[in-house]
Amino acid sequence: MKINLDDNGLHLRFAPLTLSRPVGNLRMGIYTNDERWERLLPDCEVGFITESYLQEKFPAVDTPIRVNAQVIPNEEVAAAVYALEEGCSLYWNGLFIAENGVSSTKIEFKGLAPIVIEHRWDLYQKNEAAIALDFYLITDERKSQKLSKTNTLIGLSDLLFIEKGATIEGCTLNTNYGPIYIGENAEIMEGSMIRGSFALCEKAVVKMGAKIYGATTIGPHCRVGGEVSNVIFQAFSNKGHDGFLGNSILGEWCNLGADTNSSNLKNNYSNVSSFSYESKSIEANELQFMGLCMGDHSKSAINTMFNTASVVGFAVNVFSDSFPPKHLASFTWLNGAEQSVFQLDKAIQAAKAMMDRRHVAFTAADLKIFETLHQSRP
Repeated sequence: MKINLDDNGLHLRFAPLTLSRPVGNLRMGIYTNDERWERLLPDCEVGFITESYLQEKFPAVDTPIRVNAQVIPNEEVAAAVYALEEGCSLYWNGLFIAENGVSSTKIEFKGLAPIVIEHRWDLYQKNEAAIALDFYLITDERKSQKLSKTNTLIGLSDLLFIEKGATIEGCTLNTNYGPIYIGENAEIMEGSMIRGSFALCEKAVVKMGAKIYGATTIGPHCRVGGEVSNVIFQAFSNKGHDGFLGNSILGEWCNLGADTNSSNLKNNYSNVSSFSYESKSIEANELQFMGLCMGDHSKSAINTMFNTASVVGFAVNVFSDSFPPKHLASFTWLNGAEQSVFQLDKAIQAAKAMMDRRHVAFTAADLKIFETLHQSRP
């Protein structure tokens, strides 16, 4: 089977994360959504309908089946899409889920309600539900590796799953608040305290003495330390030192310098305002807790302080001894209060250096994304 995950016209709704990936490639829970569809539909080939400059890295596949990338599928949704006949479309409470070719017959999905992401902050707000969904999907009828006796487990052992090659020693794990999943060849260093819901993906590392609250996802190859609460790291990003990060989302290839902190609550406890890439303005919303949202390849220096609901674009470098502006456009080089443009060749050089350390190639498709985003910088 082949399907295409369609951005559904919401490419900018989820920026800056989606400046460099389709909506269907966002990670929450344990998986990116394309990985989740591949898991739910064996032998399924997943493509993307997205912005033209992203299609080289995230190509479409030849299929008449188009699926709304906002929808985080469960087994019943996947089965309904698999059974969708040509000329039919699938809806849930008026929301488009999928169609098979030009549709004339609408079918209402009546199964277990899917998770639906409407805004970028839904990723962390609904991450608890996504971790629970993925945990049972990935662990069903499988046996966990044993937890070393040097650790303390609080709660049900059935809600802890450890993949082969994972290392955990001298830590406290609490499943009373949700499941804990430890991916293949991942490591939790000694002295760490983990409270579910929590997902540590393949080859990711939790540094010594970390304090992590749910619902948190640490994507593949990330390095995370300090205090973290309800955060999603997409992949290959680092927060290796002390400092607080809460109700936040980091893209790929980000690095937070030692003692970087992000506020997630205003001093007067009022609702937050945050930059919208759709309206190109700061917009108020009804959330009280919102930390940092950072696009791919962005970095902060030591002792950086991000204000509540800060939005940092793609390939931004922050060096500041005071709070940076709440929104930093892509390719901003912020030195104190002085902003300049991070030159394209220098940004590419920095990206290649970081990627080389993880033995990941910087491709022609990556170059096109960098060039397009640099040219479109305001």
